[in-house]
Amino acid sequence: MAGEEEDRRRFRFSVKTKILLVFLALSVSGLLVTGILAFVQIGDVSRYAVESSSALGDRAVEDSTAAMERDARGSLLRLAQDQAYISNIIFDRVSGEIEMLVRYAGEIQADPSRVRPRHFYLQDEEPQDPASTTVLFLSPGVEKDIPVEERNAAGMMTDIFIPLFASDKNLAAVYVGTESGMSFIYPWFTGMDATFDPRLRGWFRQAKETGAMTWSEPYVDLLGHGLMMTCSKPVSNPTRGWFWVIGADVTVETINRNIIGTQVGESGYAMLIDQHGNVITRPGLSSGDMRWDESFVTENLLESGNAGLVAVARDMTAGKEGVARVSFEGGDRFIAFAPVKSVNWSVGVVMPVDEVIAPALSTRQRILGASEETASHITWQQEQLKTVFTAAFLILLVVVIVLSLVFSRYLTRPLEDLKRGSEAVGKGDLDYQVEVHTGDEFEDLAVSFNRMAGDLKEHIQSLRLTTAEKERIQKELEIARGIQQSFLPESAPRIPGIDLEGLNLPAAEVGGDFYDFIPVGSTSWGLVIADVSGKGVPAALFMALSRTLIRASATRNPDPVESIREANHSIYLDSKTSMFVTLFYAILDIREKTLTFVNAGHNPPLLVSPGSSGVTLLKARGIALGVIDDVDLEPVRVALSPGDVVVLYTDGVTEATNERDEEYGVERLSTLVQASKVSSAREIIDAIVEDVTAFAGSRPQFDDITLMVLKVK
Repeated sequence: MAGEEEDRRRFRFSVKTKILLVFLALSVSGLLVTGILAFVQIGDVSRYAVESSSALGDRAVEDSTAAMERDARGSLLRLAQDQAYISNIIFDRVSGEIEMLVRYAGEIQADPSRVRPRHFYLQDEEPQDPASTTVLFLSPGVEKDIPVEERNAAGMMTDIFIPLFASDKNLAAVYVGTESGMSFIYPWFTGMDATFDPRLRGWFRQAKETGAMTWSEPYVDLLGHGLMMTCSKPVSNPTRGWFWVIGADVTVETINRNIIGTQVGESGYAMLIDQHGNVITRPGLSSGDMRWDESFVTENLLESGNAGLVAVARDMTAGKEGVARVSFEGGDRFIAFAPVKSVNWSVGVVMPVDEVIAPALSTRQRILGASEETASHITWQQEQLKTVFTAAFLILLVVVIVLSLVFSRYLTRPLEDLKRGSEAVGKGDLDYQVEVHTGDEFEDLAVSFNRMAGDLKEHIQSLRLTTAEKERIQKELEIARGIQQSFLPESAPRIPGIDLEGLNLPAAEVGGDFYDFIPVGSTSWGLVIADVSGKGVPAALFMALSRTLIRASATRNPDPVESIREANHSIYLDSKTSMFVTLFYAILDIREKTLTFVNAGHNPPLLVSPGSSGVTLLKARGIALGVIDDVDLEPVRVALSPGDVVVLYTDGVTEATNERDEEYGVERLSTLVQASKVSSAREIIDAIVEDVTAFAGSRPQFDDITLMVLKVK
């Protein structure tokens, strides 16, 4: 026993020593933890810096790519507009020249006194100056002793052909062809195929059939000029039995050189299509080895089989201008297009998307290289920082040991006070105050600790109030949404001969839209769509009241005017908050196929018939319910036919806005319904919702969207 007591005394420590050991242990542990955390944080900061640098580079590439695409779209559209403008000038000039030639020919036909006899050169008789005369060509079966009067009259065109041809370098030839089989062509040439007959050529026949100025599709030129286009117009004198067609040739090569030959980047190009989608010219378009009497078939973009290209071709043939991105020719390409209004054609400018964003990709590679260099530098800095932290840790460890020996007793008491304070606050006693009066940093720490506890108490109280308010608002919205949805029909009634559907899409802030199907007889149904003023629970409650009163009145009284007036009276008496409801109410007579309706200040529904391209608004005089005690409603009755579509809607559809604060509007809705009238009622509703959603884009839905569609089978 005595030995054990001696051992206990040998290993006993004083309180000071125990505190010193504890303080040293805590200090060393704190330093170790701090060092470990510092090393971890250094690594995290390094990784974050590298990742941020990479992310910044990616964002820069994305932004530059988007900017380049925007700039490219604008530049391509301007280029297409410029080319269309140049095309208009050239085609207008040729068309104007043809008009002048036609007027001159008409004057010659009408005034024989202006005709002067002259010598005419066939292609086997070369004149001394081929540039001073035309060549007379007679079609197969036409003898040389043709009517002299018409020959001399047609030959007078030589006088105006010569200066006109000299003034316009875009022309390949000008000529006049007659129904009698003569052709006067300038300039004079030889080598005409003996089987050539202008009356069988497309430019002659097209002008004769239309009686107006026309531009031909590309065809193989008889004289070896490659692909040719002709502007032609007829002129005739029925009294004398003369019928001529004046023509001017423009080679496709000329179009390529003056209009389409613009270089677009490294591999872009331009093209020209007519009003039927046929490619008039584009780089590489050639007749090859085809003969002049063989039909040249060009590419038609409307028949390409590429949906995106077909859509662009439709816009081009419709005379629109714009820029589209389409996948064809083995990659994504931009197509900018603008109309050539003088001939109802369209210029298209094509450029690969890869070529547009190539600088952005090059920038990305440079950014990646810079990011790798930055990462290497950050790693070196990290190693240096670790070395500094290690040295600092060792120095601090020595300092802590020395200071622990000196200040262990002095530091113990305030630390215990702070410990007790932290434990009290940790347990929820935020009113606990630490009392330390040492006159040094411990006292400041105690003051800061007490201030922190007070601030924490205030923050917790504020958080509780904020959370409670949010929960109250959310609960209110859930109640309003539940009220609204509980009063809507689960499905539309199945009516023989009628396709009927309804839909309500509540907004985030619940409104007061509702619709209903009310049986009012063995062969009649009441159709209701309404919009209550206001939002939230008040609007939902007022909607429930209005729906109940309207349904009760409609069930008792089949007359739409009287039933709605009765409902208005009840709503007016029950409304204490100046709320009102707009409403469209119609009685559908299944047997008679009629719709008798009244409108209380609501959006007029749309009526679309299968044989009409227009849209009828079902308007009727009336104000919103609940505003005055006695409302004056105008009943209107319309007959329905098979295929008719009636669309009822609330302002959540037409007043939906996009990022540019533009409203969807009745016009867009009318256009969509007209285009979808062959679809079922459900498909029409889905199409409207999809179109409104696409129109709004990122804009949130601010009002309920409610629809009802009726289609007569």
